[in-house]
Amino acid sequence: MTKKLLALIVDDEPAAREILKTHLQRIPEVAIQGEFINAIDALSFLKNNPADLVFLDINMPEVTGLSFAKLVQKEIQVIFTTAHREYAVEGFELQAVDYLLKPISFERLVQAVYKCTGRQSEKQTLEKPLVLDKTANPFVFVRSDRKMIKIDFDEIIYVESLSDYIKIHTQTETHVTRETISNFESKLPPDQFLRIHRSFIVAASAIKAYTAEHIEIEGETLPISRSYRDTVVQFLAKYE
Repeated sequence: MTKKLLALIVDDEPAAREILKTHLQRIPEVAIQGEFINAIDALSFLKNNPADLVFLDINMPEVTGLSFAKLVQKEIQVIFTTAHREYAVEGFELQAVDYLLKPISFERLVQAVYKCTGRQSEKQTLEKPLVLDKTANPFVFVRSDRKMIKIDFDEIIYVESLSDYIKIHTQTETHVTRETISNFESKLPPDQFLRIHRSFIVAASAIKAYTAEHIEIEGETLPISRSYRDTVVQFLAKYE
């Protein structure tokens, strides 16, 4: 029998905990060990109980999620859950498995759990296939031209907002779908994509050059808005 990942949910928002718990109950590789509204209670629980994985909110009273992550044992994997993208760089510096932006979609959560099971399999042999095929590229399905179209994340160059619609520019074609850019952003791997403007998300791998005001990407020059400038600089600084 496959060993399940023993998981904790640490979040001071009841609605966020409930959504996450509902999603996790659909993933057979995960067993929820407990829910906590603050990091102090979670740390106390971990002194006497095992855990493989913690879903961790960042903005919490008394002890923040970032501080909590520095205190847990290295064997325990951490997935940050937050509404704030600006903490992504610090989160990954703490070697978090993933960084999920709220509202968290089920598809995005599965990808994060898949990363954990991939790491776990390095320590032990699992007896059955995991949720996703490890050889498959991460992807998303979008509705376009009256059908659901699969788009690999590696193919996306940038995403453009058109009010209640978005235009997804890939290496080979462009897709238009009815969805807000913020909702689509929550489905993208935050270590691969960067929000630079209320109307634009870009793939880090596609950036050719940048200044404080704009990004050059595949023949296009896209603006960096003032509100996203600090986040963009922090994100790109790790590649310097």
